[in-house]
Amino acid sequence: MTDARKPLDIDAVRCFILIADLCSFTRAAEVLDTSQAAISLKLKRLETRLGYRLLERTPRYVQLTEKGAGFIERARELLLAYERAVSEPTAVLPRRLTLGISDHVAGADLPVLLGRLGSFDPLLQIEVRIASSRDLVTAFDAGELEAVVVRREGARTDGEVLVTEYFGWFASPSWQQRPGEPLRLATLAAPCGVRGVAIKALDAAGVPWVEVFIGGGVLAVAAAVTAGLGVAALAQRVAPPGAVDVGERLGLPPMPASDIVLYSRATEPRTREMLRALGAAFRSHL
Repeated sequence: MTDARKPLDIDAVRCFILIADLCSFTRAAEVLDTSQAAISLKLKRLETRLGYRLLERTPRYVQLTEKGAGFIERARELLLAYERAVSEPTAVLPRRLTLGISDHVAGADLPVLLGRLGSFDPLLQIEVRIASSRDLVTAFDAGELEAVVVRREGARTDGEVLVTEYFGWFASPSWQQRPGEPLRLATLAAPCGVRGVAIKALDAAGVPWVEVFIGGGVLAVAAAVTAGLGVAALAQRVAPPGAVDVGERLGLPPMPASDIVLYSRATEPRTREMLRALGAAFRSHL
């Protein structure tokens, strides 16, 4: 039997939201810089206080129970009310983060990732710039952005590696290479780093190619692939639904792996914690 007068532990509520949004006790522990045992204990105490289970946990997945799904929106409202209550009375604007995300990194799952950040810090205002990795790193070095998530290029070795992704040569299922013709490519405009790596790999393997579509963004390139215009070098995560990797069938050279890296100059503790949430969201989602 629960005591309705006993207040909820706000830290336990935050733990619950993180675990649910990241679908992982491990990732939630990374964000809070603590152990899985510690957050498991907080969750257990919260469930005991409420009188029902919030999450089902197996070695393969974490998901909300029926009652957990009903509680999570109230939990978000409680967290928002708490953040407003403890914020500086004179603070008119929410906390703000200027974040750059590479076009080849963002993909269709960007709204999911940003939604998870919003859940973690409901008073955070995120200004997002989408551009090439090279342009974003230049803007970061110039002090225009507080943090960027990009594909590592060149000899630079700093930053936090969030995940390593692998590329394939994607095309529409009905697409066919025309005998005797060069490989028809859909790419981003230069100086896209992925374009440069793809062309270098084709040249080294002696595969003739021609660009038939040059898009202003990955979504445009994905649309060209779906329309059957050509083949594109893409990570599986940003390839359009239904596209297939034709690299092996066509004897195309393998693409090297690519590190997704976070560069940050954030010093404010909550912002640094939020960026850990971003990294955990990438690792969880991928």
